[in-house]
Parts: sequence; structure tokens; C-alpha cells
Amino acid sequence: MRKKKSAMDAASEELERRSRYLSSLIQRTKLNAEEEEEEEEEVKEEGDGDPQEQQNVKVRAADMAPAMQRKAFRCAGEVMKGMRKVDGKKIALALKKEFDSSYGPAWHCIVGTSFGSYVTHSVGGFLYFSIDKVYILLFRTAVEPLDHT
Repeated sequence: MRKKKSAMDAASEELERRSRYLSSLIQRTKLNAEEEEEEEEEVKEEGDGDPQEQQNVKVRAADMAPAMQRKAFRCAGEVMKGMRKVDGKKIALALKKEFDSSYGPAWHCIVGTSFGSYVTHSVGGFLYFSIDKVYILLFRTAVEPLDHT
């Protein structure tokens, strides 16, 4: 009985830890969204910037540095600019290649107009955003060496 109770306590503690982490992630995402809205307003007021950069980008959730986010927006926008019809596979491949080469391996990308997901990501390696009606999920997983014993 005692082992069962300690296992339940450990599970409860892990659940509480994950809940706190997700709450902090949501809070950071809200703060990032507010900062982005302020930056967008400043750009509009100044009248500067490339019209392509003023595309309809909306961050849905993020645990990623702003510079990396901007790189993802630019990369996706450049790929989409050359398309008549949205090709999710091309967008996903371009983002994965770009982030793998710039930030190391184990980046994953899902692109579409309607999909569901539940993923685990490395800290600082998660971005879910949309450009117009195309939704893009970009995330990094931990790479662990195989033990060849």
C-alpha cells in the first residue's frame, strides 16, 4: 500500500510540475503576443518595412526566441510567396532544413489548414503560428545518443 501511495504522490508531483510549466508557457506566449502587436503597430506607424514582412502572421503559441520566430516567418513567407497553391510539404521541408542547418538537428514541422497535435519539445524550441489560413507547427525534440552496448 505504501509503494502504491508513493507512486501516486510522484505522479501527482509530476503532473503539478507539468501544469506549472504549461501555465508559464501560456503566460510567456501572451506576453510575446502583446510585444509583437506593439512592434507591428510601430512598423505600421513608421511606414517602413518590406510588404512581405507585413503578411498576416499570427503567433498562436511560442517557446522560442523572437529572432528565431522571425526567421521562421521569413522562411515560410518566402516559400509561400512562390506558390500559386499552398503546398504544406514544401513549406514543412523548407522550415525543417533551415532550422536543422541553423540550430542543429531534430526539428520537426507540421503544416496544414486543419490538424491536431500533442507534442513534446525541447525548451526554447516550439512555435505554432499561422500565415493567412495556413497553420505551421515547428518544434525541436531532444537528440540522445544511442547506447551501443
